[in-house]
Amino acid sequence: MILVFPLSLFSQLQQEKDTINVMRALVIGNDTVLVSSIPELNIYPRVFSSRWEHWKYRRLIRNVKVAYPYAKLAGKKLKDLDLRLASMRNERQKTQFINQTEKQLKAEFEDQLKNLTITQGRILIKLIYRETGNTTYGVLQDVKGNFSAGFWQAVARIFGSNLKSVYDPLNDEEDKNIEYIIQLIDMGML
Repeated sequence: MILVFPLSLFSQLQQEKDTINVMRALVIGNDTVLVSSIPELNIYPRVFSSRWEHWKYRRLIRNVKVAYPYAKLAGKKLKDLDLRLASMRNERQKTQFINQTEKQLKAEFEDQLKNLTITQGRILIKLIYRETGNTTYGVLQDVKGNFSAGFWQAVARIFGSNLKSVYDPLNDEEDKNIEYIIQLIDMGML
């Protein structure tokens, strides 16, 4: 049995020796009680049944760390795209804008996304669902149409992925671990 605590957790609890903390005090009768509030600290001990399970978890952390920034960026870009498209009335303008945006995104991210592993791509598909509330297939279908979405779904299936994957941390163990890792990343602990 292996028990893991994030090391950054302990470094957050330490203070430098030269700091001075001014605290409020509450006088009750003849006693003075110091009053302080500390930030909430969640400790999630992870217990692994074997070294293999621990290794798989560490690998999942690495893969989520790679895919998560792209998913956050995809969510932000998609919201911006939706806002811009909503302000356009002409279908031709919308199509031109989508094609221009696609070219910009390809120029900026194509090489980086090609270097993702299949597992990182599968995690990215789930995290896009987490960020947008829509499957990657649905996003493609909305932006590029049925044919393009179907084509990329076929390509994904060849490589063992599914663009229609949903993110469900309540019922799926891997998604539960991914959500835990994301919370640690957001708190700055990973």
